[in-house]
Amino acid sequence: MTTALDALGTRGFLLGRWPWRAAVYLLSSLATTSAAAGALCLLCLPWLVVAESFSDRTGPAAVLLALGALTFGLGGPLVALPLAGLERRRLRLVDPRPVTSGHRRPSAPGLDSWVRTRYTEAATWRELGYVVLLGTVVLAACGSVVVFAVLAGALLTSPLLVGGGAVSVGFLTVSTLGESVWGALAGLGMLAALAYLGTLVAGLHGMLARTLLQGDQLVEVARSRARLVDAFEAERRRIERDLHDGAQQRLVSLTLRLGLARLDLPPDSPAAQQLADAHDEAKLLMAELREFIHGIRPQVLTERGLPAALGELADRSAVPVTVHSALRGRLPGSVEGTAYFVASEALANAAKHSGATAVEIDVRLERGSLLLEVRDDGHGGADPPRGTGLTGLADRVAVLDGRMVLSSPAGGPTIVRVELPCPSQ
Repeated sequence: MTTALDALGTRGFLLGRWPWRAAVYLLSSLATTSAAAGALCLLCLPWLVVAESFSDRTGPAAVLLALGALTFGLGGPLVALPLAGLERRRLRLVDPRPVTSGHRRPSAPGLDSWVRTRYTEAATWRELGYVVLLGTVVLAACGSVVVFAVLAGALLTSPLLVGGGAVSVGFLTVSTLGESVWGALAGLGMLAALAYLGTLVAGLHGMLARTLLQGDQLVEVARSRARLVDAFEAERRRIERDLHDGAQQRLVSLTLRLGLARLDLPPDSPAAQQLADAHDEAKLLMAELREFIHGIRPQVLTERGLPAALGELADRSAVPVTVHSALRGRLPGSVEGTAYFVASEALANAAKHSGATAVEIDVRLERGSLLLEVRDDGHGGADPPRGTGLTGLADRVAVLDGRMVLSSPAGGPTIVRVELPCPSQ
């Protein structure tokens, strides 16, 4: 599951985690929307009040409104920038997909360069527009959900309150215990409706935040990258299949014919030794080709998925490896392939460079992403620029819009953690 909006139509929604995540998002939104509304009032309200006092004089009122607009334009970004940063972090509650700002790095150090950069880029003014919506439309929407929640809570507790006399709950008046029971049942129904309403509002708020706070990313470019990844995977499988069904089979046939030819020659003849050497070379070449084909994409990964492939990788490792997998189904081929090769490279590094005696691999799905963590008990000190292959792995992960985090202090342990988005999960 990717976002709160996606979760609305799923079975078991009310028993899942999304209503609670949406509730936390909406409750925390009350703080940010109130802060946005307060900041907007401080920037604009004094000028509007003063301009109203000069409403009978067009010239001074127009000047005051222009000064108010100037104050808003100068001070608004200073409010919008920190609020937008906070909103991007909160967005993970209802939309766990990565989100980055569209701000450019200042061309030079210093306040003047920072001001020039921030006040001339579109991302700043999008964030200011978001803050305006946050302090008006979003505040009203969140307030409506809170009012609905209070009404549902009052109906649920009406049997406890009716003993002291008639109780007014919104547009209803409950005066007897029988009426309060019906009110409590109505409150239960409103609670179920509240879960859907709250998640809908939170999801729409998250969609608005992603639209205005996300850096400039062309959707078609992202789709093209996905098509390139899929095309690369298809081409790699084609090469693997051609090598397996073509070159490898011909090499097996050649090896058998050389073996039969050795039987027809006297062991002490001059050609026997050369033929034996050729036969041994052919067998070595066949073994290397088999390893090469396995390295392109292991057959077990194609047929049985990532957990089985990691298990086979652990069996072939020179270092004892324990695999913990919480996966229950298949993942997209590009995700499985990338996760497998990250684990393979991490195990190779652990065996060659870290002096590790044990490695643990943990793989699971969490918040719409595949999480892979490889931990070894070696001496640490892994440094990507030294050529251990980690930089290439990070690039490969980035192609899928994922991220890789490395922790390898001196003395260990070394932890490689990869997050790969799985949109269909």
